[in-house]
Amino acid sequence: MPIILKIEQQKRNKNRFNIYLFDEGKAEKYGFSVDEDLLVRMRLSKGMEVDELAIMEIQYRDHVQKAFQSAVHYLSYRMRSESEIVAYLAEKEWEEAVIDEAMHKLREYKYVNDEEYAKAYVRTQMNVSKKGPSLIKRELSEKGISVQIQEEALEQYTAELQWENAQALAQKSLNKSKGSYKEAKQKAVLFLTRKGFDMGLAASVADELAAEDEDSEWDSLVLAGQKFHRKYARLDDREYGQKMKTALFRKGFQMDLINKFVELGKERIDNQEYEL
Repeated sequence: MPIILKIEQQKRNKNRFNIYLFDEGKAEKYGFSVDEDLLVRMRLSKGMEVDELAIMEIQYRDHVQKAFQSAVHYLSYRMRSESEIVAYLAEKEWEEAVIDEAMHKLREYKYVNDEEYAKAYVRTQMNVSKKGPSLIKRELSEKGISVQIQEEALEQYTAELQWENAQALAQKSLNKSKGSYKEAKQKAVLFLTRKGFDMGLAASVADELAAEDEDSEWDSLVLAGQKFHRKYARLDDREYGQKMKTALFRKGFQMDLINKFVELGKERIDNQEYEL
């Protein structure tokens, strides 16, 4: 039966030790390496007999410890879900049994907790990124969080905060829009739904913020009208009027305002005389 002949500290990693074995009738040979913690726990010492089964157990425990330390390093950057850690360790080509044991140790040390992870993730996304519930839920699913834990974590996302976040995002969308209020509202609703808000909530928020204001609508129409005027100014009056009305109507402006703008005539538009 092999005997531990020598235990030597590694030069590059002071926390790991090389174990050299001697078997009767055979020369000294390198057996395996372990970290310091395992060396102490397994009470490995010079002169100790170790059969093949014992060596396999030592190596298995060492692999578990390595996988555990790798996972802890992975967690040092930010919180992770259990599914993310399992995928990370699998990518490192650890065996399933080793991963299972490493995950058990992580839970034991309270380094992983999907409930706490999900709650923290929801808080960050709703307070910082202002994402809607459905988008957050989809992202949690992608991270392997169960439906039940998702729903429990999302309970902290109140209806009031959803409305406030949707308002802030919709206002940003409306401020960027250069078209009609109708078009601006449509873009705001689409933007909010992409951000994970319910269609009904998105429509209500957009309607409230983009309440019809004739002056604002007129200002938006003038900006769009200037662009089309430069494009069609060389056409005769009849064709000019048709082209202008069609272009502005496609942008979603009200027909009565379009008519008033076009009826100003080319000269007044050139001189920027836009009074209704």
